[in-house]
Amino acid sequence: MNFNDPILKEAKKDFQYLLERGFPRTGALEYVGNHYLLGQTQRNYLNRTVFSREKIKTRKDKLILLSNVKGKDVLVDGYNVLITTETMFQGVDDLIVNCDDGVTRDVKAVFGKYKRNETTEIALKTIISLLKLFKPKRVLFFYDSPVSLSGELARTTKKILDSCEVPGDAQTSKNVDSKLVSLSHKLGAVVATSDGIIMDKVDSVLDIPAYISRACKR
Repeated sequence: MNFNDPILKEAKKDFQYLLERGFPRTGALEYVGNHYLLGQTQRNYLNRTVFSREKIKTRKDKLILLSNVKGKDVLVDGYNVLITTETMFQGVDDLIVNCDDGVTRDVKAVFGKYKRNETTEIALKTIISLLKLFKPKRVLFFYDSPVSLSGELARTTKKILDSCEVPGDAQTSKNVDSKLVSLSHKLGAVVATSDGIIMDKVDSVLDIPAYISRACKR
């Protein structure tokens, strides 16, 4: 996808203009998408990258450095972090974007249709090995149970945690968002996610894919 497309740039300006003036996000995106005749991937791009100035500031203020996880519990929004990391290893660079609110996201929007693939284990090993370098207290992965084969993915994740000698666990949950938010406050934990709804409700956010992306480009 061409992020420098003049039409997409104009659409981005208009979308942010509407958000700044308090228009509902879904309605504003539909209006701009229809006006500029945008495809689904382009709409995903706008939805995942564009935010009001106030939202940008509050989210960026919550981002912490990877070095700050030492001695802390890290709660990983499983599918969120995994899918973006897998996309990097699949070499689809034009689907990875640095968003206005400071985090790295993919624009694939495959969450509900996720299927394990040849990059899954290497992505998990990379995520876990990266965290290990900075000595967190525990690393806890949470996967959405409604997604097919989530239990199997959680078991694979636990095996990799054990093989890497990283204290932690992996489990499924019917409501990962709620689990991450409540547990983060209870434990004073860091949450690894780029999900905007979760970011708005927790105190500390870690953007793991951003660090992996930088390492891959070296």
